[in-house]
Amino acid sequence: MASSTCLLHSVFTLFSLLFLASSSKDNMPVTITVPLTSTTYTNKLSTEDMTFVKHLASASLSRVHRLKYGKAASPPVEISLFPRSYGGHSFPLSFGTPSQKHSFLVDTGNHVVWVPCTTHYTCTNCSFSNANSKKLPIFNPKIPTTSKSLYCRNPKCLDPSSPDAHLKCPPCNRNSKHCSLACPPFSLHYGTGESSGNFLLENLHFPGKTFHNFLLACATSSARQPTSDGYAGFGRSIFSLPVQMGVKKFAYCLNSHDYDDTQNSSRLIFDYRDGDTKGLSYTPFLKNPPNWPVYYYLGV
Repeated sequence: MASSTCLLHSVFTLFSLLFLASSSKDNMPVTITVPLTSTTYTNKLSTEDMTFVKHLASASLSRVHRLKYGKAASPPVEISLFPRSYGGHSFPLSFGTPSQKHSFLVDTGNHVVWVPCTTHYTCTNCSFSNANSKKLPIFNPKIPTTSKSLYCRNPKCLDPSSPDAHLKCPPCNRNSKHCSLACPPFSLHYGTGESSGNFLLENLHFPGKTFHNFLLACATSSARQPTSDGYAGFGRSIFSLPVQMGVKKFAYCLNSHDYDDTQNSSRLIFDYRDGDTKGLSYTPFLKNPPNWPVYYYLGV
């Protein structure tokens, strides 16, 4: 880094001279001549020097692009959505490093992203209750090196039944860096189904980008579920898939099918841009009742 330090020192000296000249008391034009000497390097730049130069060049190009075009939002992302015999539609998501791919049900009546977790996962009164639990597609948090526990001091340690309230942590100063108490288990009830387990922070791998510290609900037990798939909640809360991904809009088309599993997929679209999309018609949502803030309401 010796040559890099020398370069920065020279630039600083030159700007210091220019500043002194511009602040001359008599405001008389001042001409400063700085001799430049050509130097021939007989040795190649070190790897460290080259890395530094490349970093400066990349930063300069990024700055020019931002000044010229502004900060552009990511383009919309389209993925395939598959109809299922139980009446829902699912799509794949990959979590963890190394990644584990799992099928997730699109659920606008749910606001949490949860997946059957651990080899001890059980589901009571489910359509697949008689299946061998060891053969069910589950997410194993012991495989990825990126799985992290959620602690009480983390602002994401919230009750999914009331997203404005913290889960009941044992006495703990959440502002203390020494507070290592784990976030208590969650219990989620919606419709006729329910699930419970623990929250994890994990990497979500999506086409074109990775979302770090994604809040994933790791379900260890469930009841009255139509499928062993995970659930991708699209509701209005900080737990939902669109909110955690920073999506501004989402849309999907549903294929007609006779409650069968078909490979004829439709489209699920995530849009990160603000404003309306040309060529589409919009219907405004109604204001949510105070006790049901996570759902979507339309006037008909």
